[in-house]
Amino acid sequence: MRRLCQFLALRSRRALRAVNSRYVAARLLQMVPSCAVVVVVAFLLIQLAPGDPVFALAGEHGDPAYYAFMRERFGLDQSIPRQLATYAARVATGDFGVSYVQGRDAGAMIAERVPATLLLTTTALLLSVLIGIPLGILAGQRPHGAADLAVNSLTVAFQSTPAFLLAHLAILSFALELRLFPVQGMTTAGSVAFGLRHVVDVLYHLALPALVLASQEVAVLARLTRSGLVDELERDHVRTARAKGLMERVVLWRHAMPRVLLSLVTVMGARVGHLLAGAAVVEIVFGWPGLGRLMLTALETRDTPVLLGLFFVVSLAVVLANFLTDLLYAALDPRVQYR
Repeated sequence: MRRLCQFLALRSRRALRAVNSRYVAARLLQMVPSCAVVVVVAFLLIQLAPGDPVFALAGEHGDPAYYAFMRERFGLDQSIPRQLATYAARVATGDFGVSYVQGRDAGAMIAERVPATLLLTTTALLLSVLIGIPLGILAGQRPHGAADLAVNSLTVAFQSTPAFLLAHLAILSFALELRLFPVQGMTTAGSVAFGLRHVVDVLYHLALPALVLASQEVAVLARLTRSGLVDELERDHVRTARAKGLMERVVLWRHAMPRVLLSLVTVMGARVGHLLAGAAVVEIVFGWPGLGRLMLTALETRDTPVLLGLFFVVSLAVVLANFLTDLLYAALDPRVQYR
């Protein structure tokens, strides 16, 4: 584990030196049309969805005059192209509109939930790296051995179990039966703890949902690390390193793992969307006050401004993850030179 952390830290420092500012600026500019497409597609999908937000707010047997008032208040009486143009202009200034249900700024509502989701997903991603890669290395160093069989069995079980089912099983087993973890929430109900005690309380509530969310990512990283390492250890450059008398750990970390990590980074960047989708399910099951619970509430009430803001924030997170993935290529593959 210590060598893995040192290896990742060294590669990260090299990434900062390998990528210049011109490339970063160019990639950031490429994100603008991607975000514009997200805004348009999300808006049109909401408009095409069945149901009417006015009926969701005022009921289906209300006064037609009140319906007309509500549509005028929220701008729903305008044509769809005009609504889209108005919404796009607002998003360009960072304004996601006002929630139909709570009457609050939708951006502020989303911003309140971002830290909780970011804490959960970041912890899950960190756990998946610190658990999945060592498991893959353990299995890949001796393929078809006892460790390889155990790791493969574990990863297949995790990868084939849906997140919502695993979350409920974790609650029944570790929270209700063994009482090792709390059932729901981010902090203890009624707690007035602050400082270090508050941090410990949050970590205590975070442990089980983060492990559940990380389970599938652990399985993916372990299997990819195992298959990539088995392939790399059979290549000529590794045989040459061994023939020179290098220690096995040197062969592993200097000659095999850098090439394996290139494919791992690709997969991790592509799976950020899966991680966020899984986070929504885990947040609902564990009562975690993040974006997932906010999205469920907005869907039930047809709160269009909140839904559109959530879609944009999640899509932007995926785009940023792909951007960071591209930057890491310069560290993991010396043949890649960004100019």
